[in-house]
Amino acid sequence: MLLTGAVRADRPLIVVALPEEAAHLRTDLPILLTGVGKVEAATAVASLLASGPRPKEIINLGTAGALRAGLTGTFEVSKVIQHDFNSAALLAVTGHLFGTPLELVGPGLVLATGDVFVSDPVLKDALAEQADLVDMEGYAVASAAAAHGVPVRMIKHVSDDAGEGAGASWPTTVDACARELAAWLAGHPESAA
Repeated sequence: MLLTGAVRADRPLIVVALPEEAAHLRTDLPILLTGVGKVEAATAVASLLASGPRPKEIINLGTAGALRAGLTGTFEVSKVIQHDFNSAALLAVTGHLFGTPLELVGPGLVLATGDVFVSDPVLKDALAEQADLVDMEGYAVASAAAAHGVPVRMIKHVSDDAGEGAGASWPTTVDACARELAAWLAGHPESAA
């Protein structure tokens, strides 16, 4: 976890997994780098929110794999689910519901989060039945923020097609994705207020 800038109650906090995804951000807003995966993201966001002033909102910027053919560009997420968490089985065993889908601020696509880098076509097709995009941190960021009463906007730029070549293509596309994410932030002055 690495935080640059001061978190204030009257301004958003930018949350990004990796420095490569934040490489072109030019903002005076605080930026939290969480690391990769749900545990790293949840721990970083929850620790920060528990230890000091809470931001007016979190803006989660990052890359995502496309689960549908032809899906390219930058998208806002309206709902995030966990694809590697079996809520139904836990409900049957414990009688309690955990890991339900989370609704976010604003309209957009559905994001599936899991601690698996999706590059298997069979898994991709199964996930495409319930989501548009896939990442490794979104649900954790949204869940930690919800636990502290902080709204979340989630902006994802498609870095790959979540297919067989996704692992090899991400390193070559991440810089262009980071530029697009920075352009999105610069083009939304209401996010900097």
